[in-house]
Amino acid sequence: MLSKTDSMLWFILLLLWPTTKSAATGSNIAKPDCPEKCGEVDVPYPFGIEENCALNNLFLLECNHNSSSPKLLFGRNTYVLDISVENGTIFASLPTAYRCYNDSGGVVNSSDIYIILGAGHFRISDTRNKLTAFGCDTLAAMSDTDGSFVSGCLSVCSADSISVNITQHSCSGIGCCQTPLPQSLETLNISLGSINNHTGMGNFKPCDYAILADETFDITSLKLSDEGQDGFITSNITIEWVAKEEACERSRNSADYACASNTDCIYSENGQGYRCLCKQGFQGNPDLGCYDIDECKEPTKYKCDGTCKNTIGNYTCHCPLGKHGDGKVGCEELGITKIFTIIGAIIFTVIVGVMILIISKERRKERNFLKNGGIILKHQRVRIFKAPELEKATKNYDGSQLLGEGGFGSVYKGVLPDNTLVAVKKPKEEGKIKVNQEFQQELGIVSQVNHKNVVKILGLCLETKVPLLVYEFVSNGTLSHHIHDKSSQILGTWKTRLRIAVETAHALDYFHSLASPPIIHGDVKSTNILLDESYTEKVADFGASVLISPDQTAMATKIQGTFGYLDPEYLMSGILSEKSDVYSYGVVLVELLTGLKLGLFLASNNQKINMVHYFLCCIENNSLFQVLGFKVANKSEMEEIQIVAEVAKKCVSSSGIQKPTMKEVAEELDRLKKLHDNLWDQENSEETDHLLGEPSSNFKSEHSAAVISQQDKQTEISFDIEKYSYTM
Repeated sequence: MLSKTDSMLWFILLLLWPTTKSAATGSNIAKPDCPEKCGEVDVPYPFGIEENCALNNLFLLECNHNSSSPKLLFGRNTYVLDISVENGTIFASLPTAYRCYNDSGGVVNSSDIYIILGAGHFRISDTRNKLTAFGCDTLAAMSDTDGSFVSGCLSVCSADSISVNITQHSCSGIGCCQTPLPQSLETLNISLGSINNHTGMGNFKPCDYAILADETFDITSLKLSDEGQDGFITSNITIEWVAKEEACERSRNSADYACASNTDCIYSENGQGYRCLCKQGFQGNPDLGCYDIDECKEPTKYKCDGTCKNTIGNYTCHCPLGKHGDGKVGCEELGITKIFTIIGAIIFTVIVGVMILIISKERRKERNFLKNGGIILKHQRVRIFKAPELEKATKNYDGSQLLGEGGFGSVYKGVLPDNTLVAVKKPKEEGKIKVNQEFQQELGIVSQVNHKNVVKILGLCLETKVPLLVYEFVSNGTLSHHIHDKSSQILGTWKTRLRIAVETAHALDYFHSLASPPIIHGDVKSTNILLDESYTEKVADFGASVLISPDQTAMATKIQGTFGYLDPEYLMSGILSEKSDVYSYGVVLVELLTGLKLGLFLASNNQKINMVHYFLCCIENNSLFQVLGFKVANKSEMEEIQIVAEVAKKCVSSSGIQKPTMKEVAEELDRLKKLHDNLWDQENSEETDHLLGEPSSNFKSEHSAAVISQQDKQTEISFDIEKYSYTM
């Protein structure tokens, strides 16, 4: 028999048992016997700070005890502030990039940002982070380590500016500029440069800054130093992570499935992979196991005025006799009058709801038609598609049909019932007003264009919230792919490259000279030039295009286009003109000739140099044929290449006055192509060497008739690095 003392002890243990069980169940942040905190930061599994405490070595973090308060490190210089298992994010702090100048424009102190997240489990969030730059005459650039992505923004202001009004929600390019990030970024380099070496800025900030800031970061709170002590400035970023890189279906039945019991598998919206989440009605760490929530023990959160009964993943609420409720909340007295009132209200609500549904369905169609540009379409000969028709054609916009995606949205391949191949442009639904404006602008442009070298619009769909455009399907991918993919043989000959250059020039000349009113494409680049089944060139993507009157210029309210193809004169003045397209076309010509990527690369003396500047240097040093991206067949082709190089040089001139028009470019290249075809047909003629003649007056130079043999002595390319270097 138990003594009085023993009985009291058992009574106390019984009282404590539920609390102890709850605490043990809820304390599953980390694996058993593993540290749960580093300083003030929780370290939940799959992360850990000791061996065998993390999912694998990729999730093993360092707890730095060198300071008075321990700091949790992710990589070399990134401090973790919070880890969310529920959201799959790491909130972290890292230094900013900065560049400080003296009065003469010399750099006295600088630092770039290099972010390397490692294997594909971690990506920089594209929805929560933005690149933000501060300063005058400030050019901020970002790229990944392999150079497949390059972007940036430009911040300018007048020399007599004493201060710039920067608010939390305004960063327009005057004293401050911002640009978004693409998806699936695992590495990122951020650097700063200056157009005019920061000279003439007066007493304005002597330092430029570039930060990668989380959406919660208030740009007005950044304390910019005037003294050059900038190493202490930090900003907060959001990093997204996944437990595994596979798809849920493949991993769910495998031995290494990451999710524990009572969890759901959640796909990542930023690259490939999945993470885990507790099911509704459960809580805990989904990578260790989720346990049922006893809603009856939390009456303030889960209301029940009757008898509450917990169930697995849910709860019920039973009302006493004579009362009623919805099974989950309060109970109240039930009277006969109230019963009839409730039944009548339900019947009336159902009848009114059905009537409203029938009427609103018809009105919605009419409303969408007018809102999505129906007035314009009354005067256009385009096919109107039904939404289900395009869903069936694209397999409900399945990922296997995806052709490409960008800031506007995605393009999907589709097959119509008559076996016609189409490309469906499906914009994002965010910012519907802006999307509708861009849609109507693009529709107004492409509907009036009829040229063999321009992608044709076949129809559109107005039944969706955001309208869809249906284009002809161009089967052989982008010009950029065939330039930079070493396995592609399409551009193996000069004849093919010259033809594509001529076709593109004619398309742009059509926009500038024959369209009424003239069209400025605004985003000419090799990825917007497509090749069809016969490898005929097609210009695409008119999202950044504008219509202008012959006596007007277009002042840009926002700089649009692709960094590297944008005319520097357009960047500085904000005025978009036909010469802006000419410059972008010149960059495409340089790509066609050299096969080099647009991004910055290191020269022989380890200085960063821009592709266009490198090309101009090769022309000046008579070294062009050392960097050609294809084999030259004979002496005649060498002469033609030299002439096309001079055309490209004129197009990328820094002065708009010196740039030719697209009509002049098209005429010169067309003349050259015809002579090339004649040479090809008459290659056995003794007079072949005299067929090229003199180039047009707009492109004469001391190099235009030069002949450089590939068998000539190979000399190292040398140039004035101060003149051509492009340090970012």
